[in-house]
Amino acid sequence: MHRTVRGMPAAMVVALSAGLLTATAPAAHAAAGASLPFTSVEAESATTTGTKIGPDYTQGTVASEASGRQAVRLNSGQRVEFTVPRASNAVNVSYNVPDGQSGSLNVYVNGTKLAKTLPVTSKYSYVDTGWIAGAKTHHFFDNARMLLGQSVQAGDKVAFESTGSQVTVDVADFEQVGGEAGQPAGSVSVTSKGADPSGNGDSTQAFRDAIAAAQGGVVWIPPGDYKLTSSLSGVQNVTLQGAGSWYSVVHTSRFIDQSSSSGSVHLKDFAVLGEVTERVDSNPDNFVNGSLGPNSSVSGMWLQHLKVGLWLTGNNDNLVVENNRILDTTADGLNLNGNAHGVRVRNNFLRNQGDDSLAMWSLNGADSNSSFENNTISQPNLANGIAIYGGTDITVSDNLVSDTNALGSGIAISNQKFLDPFSPLSGTITVSGNTLVRTGAMNPNWNHPMGALRVDSYDSAVNATVNITDTTITDSPYGAFEFVSGGGHGYSTGNVNVSGATVKNTGTVVVQAETQGTAKFSNVQATGVGAAGIYNCPYPSGSGTFTINDGGGNSGWSSTWSDCSTWPQPGQGNTDPDPNRNLAKGRPATATGSQDVYTPGKAVDGDANTYWESANNAFPQSLTVDLGSAQAVRKLTLKLPPSSAWGARTQTVTVLGSTDGSNYSTVVGSTGYRFDPATGNTATVSLPVGTNLRYLRLTVTANTGWPAAQFSEVEAYVTS
Repeated sequence: MHRTVRGMPAAMVVALSAGLLTATAPAAHAAAGASLPFTSVEAESATTTGTKIGPDYTQGTVASEASGRQAVRLNSGQRVEFTVPRASNAVNVSYNVPDGQSGSLNVYVNGTKLAKTLPVTSKYSYVDTGWIAGAKTHHFFDNARMLLGQSVQAGDKVAFESTGSQVTVDVADFEQVGGEAGQPAGSVSVTSKGADPSGNGDSTQAFRDAIAAAQGGVVWIPPGDYKLTSSLSGVQNVTLQGAGSWYSVVHTSRFIDQSSSSGSVHLKDFAVLGEVTERVDSNPDNFVNGSLGPNSSVSGMWLQHLKVGLWLTGNNDNLVVENNRILDTTADGLNLNGNAHGVRVRNNFLRNQGDDSLAMWSLNGADSNSSFENNTISQPNLANGIAIYGGTDITVSDNLVSDTNALGSGIAISNQKFLDPFSPLSGTITVSGNTLVRTGAMNPNWNHPMGALRVDSYDSAVNATVNITDTTITDSPYGAFEFVSGGGHGYSTGNVNVSGATVKNTGTVVVQAETQGTAKFSNVQATGVGAAGIYNCPYPSGSGTFTINDGGGNSGWSSTWSDCSTWPQPGQGNTDPDPNRNLAKGRPATATGSQDVYTPGKAVDGDANTYWESANNAFPQSLTVDLGSAQAVRKLTLKLPPSSAWGARTQTVTVLGSTDGSNYSTVVGSTGYRFDPATGNTATVSLPVGTNLRYLRLTVTANTGWPAAQFSEVEAYVTS
């Protein structure tokens, strides 16, 4: 789909309704992603004589499109050796070769070279889409598979060696492929109608004749390779079934192309391998283009080297798409292109799409009551992992999305219409239990990033209720949750509820709010935030505010980016306006006990004449101060009232620290500190380099001047 340009912010408005302090664990939910018949091993974790490349998030580089943003580059004679993770007899390798080149990889099993090699080519890579704003040459990787001809066990070694061309190996999928399925009783074999299983002759008419003969029954595609030179149409009330996607292979770039069908079409257990080397949007270079009709299904398919796996228009009500692999498409993996009702897309694996891997686009009629569930998506290289463009009562649940590249988020919930008539988001949009890894990307049209999960009022306000629950976002290169009006109009994104999220190691911010609206956040817990918790700068200037409603249980992201004229960079953080300030002043303080009016807050109120005193005759006693966020504290200044009425004394103190308020470790062991009014009744504690704590705890076990712990001020500094 085309990506248009959004204006950049100038002066903007910041609004935050409540602080975000306490933590509650999110509810447990099912594991995200598909249940797959293979196990993937990253090349960068294998043994190699080649060169590891990456990590890299720069659009247009090979490493940026790799799984994990890393891979292994092999020159002639170099190899990468994988430890087999499971019993296997087959392998699929994701790789790259330089543009215009082809070659092969030698394959070794436990040191023994196999007679056959694994062909590699750049034929299907290096795609250019100049009509899409912000696109560069992309789609660098391809996949090649082979049956090993033997079984290997977990712990065995399989190696790949370059025979001449430079080859960059990304990941290897190890699989135990079952035997060929047998022909169903009563089915019509395409070979009985003249199909050529050698792949030399044209089998198009034989497939058509078999479909006509098998109405209400099964068309059998025996093991072999079949060439089709034109698409099939008029397909209805029939099952097309193969012996398995490793055995029955159809070679065509256009399998079914029809605008309507009475339905009950079932496509299962074979492969369709195309010859699409460029993206031409006016060409129907798809496995399915149009309609399969109601109550149809697609399962057990291997779809590769097509423009789109399934581009679905017309009536596809109650379609089920499950247990398929869709690889190396130059555009979408699957697109429900309007009027899709009750469609279930589940347990599929998609890798290396040149646009959205899975999309619903409500053109010419709303998609409704449809879902993307338990899919695993890796390396979409020019758009989103999952995109919902309009529609009513849509569900996106329990998916695993990783390594999105330019112009895309892991998941986008959007009112970008592209064309009219378009049906905006309505009803309830449920986004639940998804895991997003290294998702979100720099948008070159905006000149700033897209978040891992994006709610986008691109062409109209988002008025649907959007419930985002139990989300895990890990290692996003930029922000986690983005709220934006991507067309630059400032439309509102309201009625959004985010609950039960875990955000780890996000590059810039947890919430990236760029348009007016409101969202409620509950139990959203963040660690390793790169710049600040919140970027809240709606565009255009004066268009309104974005309000964050605190539902409780949030932690780790209370800070706000301070300068709306600049974009936070990964790991940048706000410049501290006063690096010498006392971090403990005015912060919440608690204690194991206190005496009369001498409460814990007196130790952090900035007044050395007031003080905290613990319960008497009850050592040990502790005072804990919440600094609000993890800080690299280097020095503590402990004070008692400066009055000479306070005689000199020594308190024995242990300094402890915690980042979560539950697990504490000793920072400075038990030490006696002298307080003397002649020198200001002050003691200094130096903390070791590398200290990082949010919760500061002082545990006092003795006081020579009074049978209690006493502090008039506890001051914490990042400077020594």
